[in-house]
Amino acid sequence: IMPRSKEIQEQMRTEVIEIYQSGKGYKAISKALGLQRTTVRAIIHKWQKHGTVVNLPRSGRPTKITPRAQRRLIREVTKDPRTTSKELQASLASIKVSVHDSTIRKRLGKNGLHGRFPRRKPLLSKKNIRARLNFAKKHLNDCQDFWENTLWTDETKVELFGRQMSRYIWRKRNTAFQKKNIIPTVKYGGGSVMVWGCFAASGPGRLAVIDGTMNSTVYQKILKENVRPSVRQLKLKRSWVLQQDNDPKHTSKSTSEWLKKNKMKTLEWPSQSPDLNPIEMLWHDLKKAVHARKPSNKAELQQFCKDEWAKIPPERCKRLIASYCKRLIAVIAAKGGPTSY
Repeated sequence: IMPRSKEIQEQMRTEVIEIYQSGKGYKAISKALGLQRTTVRAIIHKWQKHGTVVNLPRSGRPTKITPRAQRRLIREVTKDPRTTSKELQASLASIKVSVHDSTIRKRLGKNGLHGRFPRRKPLLSKKNIRARLNFAKKHLNDCQDFWENTLWTDETKVELFGRQMSRYIWRKRNTAFQKKNIIPTVKYGGGSVMVWGCFAASGPGRLAVIDGTMNSTVYQKILKENVRPSVRQLKLKRSWVLQQDNDPKHTSKSTSEWLKKNKMKTLEWPSQSPDLNPIEMLWHDLKKAVHARKPSNKAELQQFCKDEWAKIPPERCKRLIASYCKRLIAVIAAKGGPTSY
C-alpha cells in the first residue's frame, strides 16, 4: 500500500466509515479499499469511541517505548519480579529502544506493576505447607467456643531503639546532623528485652520478662508461674487448650513430660505458622505503644512492656478470635502457602 498524504488519509478513513455504515464487514472494506484488516478495525474502533476519524491532539511527545518493548518489560518482570529497572533498561537497549530507567518504572506502573518492598514471610517447605493446609481443614468447622477457650502464647523481642530506625523525617538541605534530625544510637542497639505473653478471647493474660537465655527449664518455669493464673483470670472453661508453636524449647522431651504431668492439653500446631497465631497482632500493638513512650533504658523498656500489655482492650482480643476462621480460610485459599496475616 502506497503512502498517502494527510488529506487522502482522512478521506480514506471517512470512506471506511461510510462503507461500514452501509453494512459491510471488515473483510469487505479491506478488500474494497486495499487496506489491512487491522487498519480497518482500528479506524472503526476510533470512530465508535470518539465519533470522528480525524487525528486528535496529543498531550505530549509520543512514547519511545513501543508496544513490543512494553510486552517485553511485562514479560521479564512477570518471570522475575526482582529484575531491576537498570537491567530492564539494558534489555530494551538490546532491541534498540533507549529510554531512562524512570520511564520504565512509570510504564510498568501504568500496567499495574509497582515497585514494593517484598513482604517477609517464613520459608515454607512442602512438609510445612501440607501441615498448614491439614490444620486449616481440620479446624475450619470447629465451634467458636473452642477458639474462645484457647490460651494463645508466644515470645517476642522488644528492642530499645528498634522502631525509630525505620522512620522518615522531613528536613531542609544541610540540616542532616542537627539534633532534631538525628536518631541517637547506642552501641549494640542499646539493648532489648525478650518477653513471653498469653491472651484469650476475654483479654490479655500475663506477660513475663525472660531473664537470660531461654531454654526448656526457663520455659517450664514461665508456664508454671503464668499459665494457670492467666486461665483463672480470663475465666476459661475446664476444657481450655494451650497453644504454643514448635520451638524446640516448647517441644523438648522434658517440656512435653512437664505439660503431661501438669495436665495441660496443647493444640497440635503446624510449624512456620505465625500468621495462624493472632497474638502476632498484639505484639505489633505492644511494640507501637511502648516505643511511643520512648523508653531510654532497659528498665523502662521492661516496665513499659508490662504496662502497655495490661492496657490491651479485651474488645481487641475478642475481635481477633471472632475472626479466626478467616485465617483458616486464607490458608486453604493459599493451598497452605503464605497469607496476608
